[in-house]
Amino acid sequence: LSGLVIRKGALGRGLADLLPRAPRARGRTLAAATELPIDAIAPNPQQPRRVFAEADLDSLADSIRRHGVLQPVLVREAPPGAARRYELVVGERRWRASQRAGRTTIPATIQNITPQALLEVALVENIQRRDLNPIELALAFRALAETGRTQEQIGEQVGLERSTVANHLRLLDLSKEAQEDVEAGRLSMGHAKALLQLANLERRHWLRDRILAEQLSVRATEELARELAGPRSERTPPARAKASSTVDPNLRALTDQFEAHLMTRVRLHAEGRRGRLEIEFSSPEELSRLAALILDGRRL
Repeated sequence: LSGLVIRKGALGRGLADLLPRAPRARGRTLAAATELPIDAIAPNPQQPRRVFAEADLDSLADSIRRHGVLQPVLVREAPPGAARRYELVVGERRWRASQRAGRTTIPATIQNITPQALLEVALVENIQRRDLNPIELALAFRALAETGRTQEQIGEQVGLERSTVANHLRLLDLSKEAQEDVEAGRLSMGHAKALLQLANLERRHWLRDRILAEQLSVRATEELARELAGPRSERTPPARAKASSTVDPNLRALTDQFEAHLMTRVRLHAEGRRGRLEIEFSSPEELSRLAALILDGRRL
């Protein structure tokens, strides 16, 4: 997930800490899985994941036909008056793929998950699997915020930096069309952050169209956003992005790869056969993260 900054040491409390303790027998945790009818299970009403790739579901369904469901789903008893007896907590991909595979039952573990913990458990599981796109994360963070949690508390609960939570929540200030572009991967987090530099919604829409039409890099988008937001922004937006015509396409592609890998702004200055590479960081923690990526875990 581009733009995620994981807290050092652990991913929040982890699923094991969020779930009730299973009973123990003879020193071992009981595997409380049982076969439940698929049509007795309803999807998680607070499932943060909204996009399920058809090809991935087909591939998983094929695997389930050949090998069965190797990991039980997690369910809870549905509240009184619900149409189905159980609600999914974790494992919606397996549940959906099992239906495609023609199964009528699925192995499941039933646990007492409170309504307050339902979203948090599903969110942590999806973050651990890197299964959520930025908009899905933003909507889940907003739902947690609506329960009274601060951004700092949300970050602690799901194992992410507060700045990551804040950056994702800001995505919800984008237009519906731009949010759909981010969700579909047409705009990256870097593009979205550049768009949010513009308070003027008309200019923001113009720049979004320009990114899609010309496949602008994050760097070129940031430069154009600064120009539009500056003192000259009252003028008609320029017809061409400056960087798109002055930078070697191969170097621009390489810069984009650096930025995608490091998740920060990168400048590559070439002067003949020589040049320099500039990598931005905003805090000592960000520098440590970049050092770990570049040095592959080796000590400085």
